Amino acid sequence: MPEVVLRILLDQNVPRAAGAWLKTHRPGWEIAHTSELALSLRSDEEIFRWAQNHRQIVVSFDEDFADARFFSLGSHCGVIRLRVWPTTIEETIAALQRLLNQVPETDWPGSLIIIERGQIRLRRAAPTP
Repeated sequence: MPEVVLRILLDQNVPRAAGAWLKTHRPGWEIAHTSELALSLRSDEEIFRWAQNHRQIVVSFDEDFADARFFSLGSHCGVIRLRVWPTTIEETIAALQRLLNQVPETDWPGSLIIIERGQIRLRRAAPTP
């Protein structure tokens, strides 16, 4: 089965080293960090809007991105909420590795994925009739 090409935007609170790790494991993907795009000091709303305009999945430790009141399912290209502590490079990479191992890449776009230490939850928008 051919590899799915995803576009990923790592939020300012995600270690840049995790992005480098992800690039080595999925070299065909487009992976950017907010610090590379002059978005580091921007609000969540600005980062979210930028990601949608560029069709990218946001990866963040920030719980606001998982709040449907602000970023409802079906309104975005995808959000991956890292909910692991401590927020070290090692824990971040371990969470991303679990995601790669457990959730098919075809399920990522348009979904809210919450990665916790013991589980990964995936929520998709209800299909339109």
